[in-house]
Amino acid sequence: MTAPACQAPWPGRDFVGYAGRPPHAGWPGGARIALNFALNIEEGAEYSPLDGDAHTDTALTEGVGMDTGIAGRDLSAESMYEYGSRVGVWRLLELFSRRALPLTLFVCALALERNPALAAALRGTLHDVCCHGWRWEKPWLLSAETEMAHIARAQASLRRTLGREAEGWCCRYGPSEHTRGLLAKAGLLYDSDSCNDELPYWCRVEGAPHLVVPYSLVTNDCKLAPGGLPTPNDFFALLRDSFDQLYEEGERSPRMMTVGLHPRMVGHPGRARGLARFLDHVARHERVWVCRRADIAHHWRTRFPAPQETAA
Repeated sequence: MTAPACQAPWPGRDFVGYAGRPPHAGWPGGARIALNFALNIEEGAEYSPLDGDAHTDTALTEGVGMDTGIAGRDLSAESMYEYGSRVGVWRLLELFSRRALPLTLFVCALALERNPALAAALRGTLHDVCCHGWRWEKPWLLSAETEMAHIARAQASLRRTLGREAEGWCCRYGPSEHTRGLLAKAGLLYDSDSCNDELPYWCRVEGAPHLVVPYSLVTNDCKLAPGGLPTPNDFFALLRDSFDQLYEEGERSPRMMTVGLHPRMVGHPGRARGLARFLDHVARHERVWVCRRADIAHHWRTRFPAPQETAA
């Protein structure tokens, strides 16, 4: 099939996308929806004075918004991160293993270096890898040269810990102006550094086609952070209603849905129950493709080859 054209009438941004006429995704088995679960493994790769950073990272912890007045190491915040790698991640892996469901590992490479037990457990699985950076860092604070070095360092690290490189990439919160070009040079299959669509799409990076598989911060357990959704039932309702809406629309226009998970957030017992209820809700539906992110990228490349590949 011919790849849908990229539309970017405003230089550097695209407000048009598929213009209300998205292509039929043709998911395997006639699925109405492609559902991907992205397990973010960040613990041990966050900002820390122990790594020479100015402060302890408190993002996506129970202490968000608290004014602790701590100038050095925040030992409480550190322990909240450690909960994710010590307890939460194992609970989530068990939930998915019990249901034989695949995950995409949004892995910070340094996090696995510092947790060899987790790396060993993941090494032999079929979960795919979308690298979440060398560290859980903000790429726009890096020079292009440093960012490229960190991409290479992350891939080398993943070859050691998991025995394979990442096929995709997703930065912390978002990319720098250099990121997409650097990923293309590094040979990544796709990136997920965009939240602007419910289907993959082709863009052009330095004149060449590049595939984007969008992410979501809506159907994401970041909503469970203090000040967000207060209960597991609220999280379940958000995921269920999002799924049901896309499933209904999928009879005529199949889309994709991403659920972002963090062990130090949804890995807590009560919150995990909300996630479990959603997994069981999905299981009661037919024509659902629960898949890895790389599966979506490969499917899209096959069904909608890159523009230059089509022209050839």
